[in-house]
Amino acid sequence: MKISAFTFIRNGQMLGYPFVESIKSVLPIVDEFIVNIGPSEDNTEDLIKKIDNKKIKIIKSSWAEKMNDKGFVYGHQKMIAQFNCSGDWLFYVEGDEVYHEKDIKKIKSVFNKYKNDKNVEALAFNYFHFYGNKNSYLNSPGWYRTEVRAIKSNIRTYAPDGLFWVVLDKNKKGRYPKAKLIDAYCYHYGWVRTEEQMNMRRQKVGPYWGNNSPEDISYLNIDQKIIKQYTGTHPLVMVDWLRKAKDIFTADPNYKLTRRDRRHRILLKIEKFFSLDLSKKHYKLIK
Repeated sequence: MKISAFTFIRNGQMLGYPFVESIKSVLPIVDEFIVNIGPSEDNTEDLIKKIDNKKIKIIKSSWAEKMNDKGFVYGHQKMIAQFNCSGDWLFYVEGDEVYHEKDIKKIKSVFNKYKNDKNVEALAFNYFHFYGNKNSYLNSPGWYRTEVRAIKSNIRTYAPDGLFWVVLDKNKKGRYPKAKLIDAYCYHYGWVRTEEQMNMRRQKVGPYWGNNSPEDISYLNIDQKIIKQYTGTHPLVMVDWLRKAKDIFTADPNYKLTRRDRRHRILLKIEKFFSLDLSKKHYKLIK
């Protein structure tokens, strides 16, 4: 069995991605790591080279700057990286997603367990979406709690916007992959970087999603009820990257709930009463 990890990155240093930590977190269990680097204005490529690991294979690609339809360029870049993989399993690792060393051996054992199971096309992970600081994460049906991050290479797939996969069966209408949800977490740190970095990212990324003038965001503008305290440990590779924080992140007490916020509060009550998870799932769960 061969495991290929892959990612795409552009201006990772400038935009505050923990992409070096992300790559390092899975290197122990993969046979190769394909890194697709887009035209960057910073030292992203140099920082990846400094990892100095023979498993890492760097490719470079151009971006379709005039394509601004719903993140298609992100799907394009994801697939360029995926098409350069040679493994049986393809492990997609985004530049702000990290895996804990306590889960690494378990993840590899699951890859091995289902490698020949034709009913399992992909693997989904649980998620911690950290927000504001390292002590806080979000629990809301508006933030996916699980997502597919590994898929078999013999499955015909494409990524329409980079966020998920669609399986094509004999050129018919696409469908979500059939996936096992495994007992391991993906640690998502995108919303822990500084607001300055986050807003710079929005300016750089917005045009690829059809928004040439994205408004700046403030971490304070969020529903406090969906912010939960994280009491576990963080991956060791993140120790130096994470800023110090003592308490849970506190939102603006005068923040006015949007219609979306109010709807999510209702869904949270329904989830609690019926023991459901109503967050979006881009896969068909295989039990």
